[in-house]
Amino acid sequence: MIHHSHLSAKTLAAIGAAFVLTFPLSLVATYSQAQSASPDVPVEEIIKKFSEKEKEFKAARANYTFRQEVRVQELSANDRVQGEYQTTTEIYIDASGKRSERIVYAPAPSLKRLVISAEDLQDLREIQPFVLTSDDVGKYKLTFAGREKIDEVSTYAFDVTPKTMEKGQRYFEGKIWVDDRDFQIVKTYGKPVPDIRPSKGGQENLFPKFETYREQIDDYWFPTYTRAVDTLEFSTGNQKMREIVRYTNYKRFQTSVKIRAVSVAEDGSIKAAPEAPPADRSAPLIDRKSTRLNSSHVSESRMPSSA
Repeated sequence: MIHHSHLSAKTLAAIGAAFVLTFPLSLVATYSQAQSASPDVPVEEIIKKFSEKEKEFKAARANYTFRQEVRVQELSANDRVQGEYQTTTEIYIDASGKRSERIVYAPAPSLKRLVISAEDLQDLREIQPFVLTSDDVGKYKLTFAGREKIDEVSTYAFDVTPKTMEKGQRYFEGKIWVDDRDFQIVKTYGKPVPDIRPSKGGQENLFPKFETYREQIDDYWFPTYTRAVDTLEFSTGNQKMREIVRYTNYKRFQTSVKIRAVSVAEDGSIKAAPEAPPADRSAPLIDRKSTRLNSSHVSESRMPSSA
């Protein structure tokens, strides 16, 4: 986020976030194992399994529609709200299969000292709902940090640091927790990097620490809640802020196109065959006693609470 004192004239109109995750390059993972803890399977095998599952999840999430609500607040020293930025966006897939978005709620921002930057919007798309696929895991050094329980979920914990940071690219630095059964990230804590501090003038652009929780929906763990409360230390003065992001109403996209058999009559006319009755495709009943996680954030779900 940019401190307002560094700006000349800047419009905040039409600020919105695109929510398509993009992760280029296929690299080989680098890992190191913490001296104080040993996993029950080799670290490289854990990394391979969860990064492949994350790649599978990334592809699956592209076929889901959902709603994202973003709220960023400037806070005083005693946590009183002094300004706010808010948007609600629906991510949908049209009849042609194209992924699109529409902003359904966006009141005029009242932020006085902070400005939402292009990097903030990129972080909303790619860093806060962090997905570490097999295509991208080679960009990071992963250090096994032990086994931990997040609520009732047994996880492998990893410290994550970018190996190098290319100019103009955004990265995650912090810690992830990977479900030891599903081999998918269930919680993320850290910050987007790098902060931008020009050496000679220019705009400082700083980014808060955040934590993101995932919830099991269908066969995957989806990000459902992000929270950041941090003090951004600008050269012109500190600014406390709070950010809440909620991802809700995930639905798998299903096309309404139907293919039906036809018959050709003697006169050359074409007639559609009678439509067969629909098959029973209802979801199986869920035995809630078998779920391993009791979420306090969302009912009927699996989502870890803060460690």
